[in-house]
Amino acid sequence: MALTVIRTPSIEPWKPLRKKPLPAGRPREWYVTHNRRLKAMRLAIALLDAGVYVPSKATNATIRTTAARLDIHPPSDTTCRMVRTFIRYGR
Repeated sequence: MALTVIRTPSIEPWKPLRKKPLPAGRPREWYVTHNRRLKAMRLAIALLDAGVYVPSKATNATIRTTAARLDIHPPSDTTCRMVRTFIRYGR
């Protein structure tokens, strides 16, 4: 016997989570990598929402155009590679 759950949408508007400061005392490279991952994840989510489900369709130009639409600083080649990796392994 299958049970169906129907979710009702929330009436309250969406609120972003409160940002917490990053932990102190880490090497600078850790912060760079952390922020790069966050940026790549935001771009990967935006591309998936736009219908780009295959990494080969996510060219550097497509990723940079998406970043411009989201008012994000243009990503580096390394960040673009990371976006494609998130799309590839996010299945």
